[in-house]
Amino acid sequence: MKKSQMTVKEKSKAGASSTYSHWDAIDWQLVKAYVKRLQMRIAKAIREGHHHKAKSLQWLLTHSHYAKLLAARRVTQNQGKDTPGIDGDVWNTPRKKIQAVLAVKRHGYQPQPLRRIYIAKKDGNKRPLSILTMKDRLQQALYLMALEPIVENHGR
Repeated sequence: MKKSQMTVKEKSKAGASSTYSHWDAIDWQLVKAYVKRLQMRIAKAIREGHHHKAKSLQWLLTHSHYAKLLAARRVTQNQGKDTPGIDGDVWNTPRKKIQAVLAVKRHGYQPQPLRRIYIAKKDGNKRPLSILTMKDRLQQALYLMALEPIVENHGR
């Protein structure tokens, strides 16, 4: 069976990190479908009061290679993608994006200090703006994916 014909489960068993060696070769529809399916399962578990199951599914989502890929994509395709944090690092090449995804680890993660800049206001004053590093943005995007289904459920 060709890799393109594999189902999501088969690909996750095969190891998504070995499946994608180049950023442009990623099947984003498949990645989004996998993440959305896990988010729907989290939302269902919360609705039914199975909080322990929801927590387990959140762990699965935050450790999923597909979720890490999607978080990196969101971070590198938004308006602030070219604004570096205090480390000066910007993920502007496919190789840097893949390396960043492979380097994401929850254990031992320590957020970096924020880069502080001041933006001029219309009245002549300046307002502060804090800029996160790309790694911190990716971590936040990853955990946002796990928390969104819960927040959306409680808003109903």
